[in-house]
Amino acid sequence: MKKLKINQNPKVETKFDSYPKAIKPKINYLRKLIIETAKEIESISEIEETLKWGEPSYLVKKGSTIRIDWKAKTPDQYAIYFKCTSKLVLTFREIYGDKFNYEKNRAILFGLKDEVPKEELKNCIGMALQYHLLKDKPLLGN
Repeated sequence: MKKLKINQNPKVETKFDSYPKAIKPKINYLRKLIIETAKEIESISEIEETLKWGEPSYLVKKGSTIRIDWKAKTPDQYAIYFKCTSKLVLTFREIYGDKFNYEKNRAILFGLKDEVPKEELKNCIGMALQYHLLKDKPLLGN
């Protein structure tokens, strides 16, 4: 795995610290998968970790923004969000069907007791991180 430069906004750490004790490891796991996936993609040398709409967000050149969050109004779930105007979630549905729970065309949702399908989610994350290179390919290159 190659070296990846992570440009982190200090406010992200504050956001992670604000999550309830039971949620923090789940959100951290999503973060770990995003970083791990970015390290595995040869064309990515840098990732920005910042807040967008108050949510931890990940941006790379030629990619689509990925956000992760838990919300008090839906305490039994957390999510990974993708740009709703992209073809990402539609493609995930086509490839993975009911492997994931989706929120319209914008998110993959996880219940607190759900086991996260690691390889499948990393593939989804990889598509998002390379979206502008893949968006014209059938099933985003899969």
